[in-house]
Amino acid sequence: MAKKGDWVTLEVPDYGTVAVPVETIARHRAAHYASEFGGDIERSLAEDTWPLFAIDFEVEDWARNNMNWEDVVEAHITVEREVPPGPDFQEAWMGGEMQVVEGKDIGRP
Repeated sequence: MAKKGDWVTLEVPDYGTVAVPVETIARHRAAHYASEFGGDIERSLAEDTWPLFAIDFEVEDWARNNMNWEDVVEAHITVEREVPPGPDFQEAWMGGEMQVVEGKDIGRP
C-alpha cells in the first residue's frame, strides 16, 4: 500500500540502487488526470491517484508505462552505489526491478 513518504526503489545495472519518492510519481499521474477534477491537481491526487496507488502494482505500472527517467531524475536519491557513474537510467527505468517501500525503510545514505 503506497502512501506519501514511501519510495520506489530501482536496481540500475552497472550502478546500484536508486529511489524515487512515490509522491513524485503520484503527482505526475494527478497532473495528467487533473482535467477530470476541474484542473485541481490536489483533488485529483486525493480522490483518484492516492486511492489507486493503494495497490503497489499501480505505482509501478504508471511509472514504467507513463513516465521517463527524465521525469524523476531531479527527485531521485542513490541508496546503494556499486560502480562509478555511467549507467543507462532510462533503460533501468523501463525494465529494471522496481518496488514500493515504506519511507522509513529506504535506507538513505
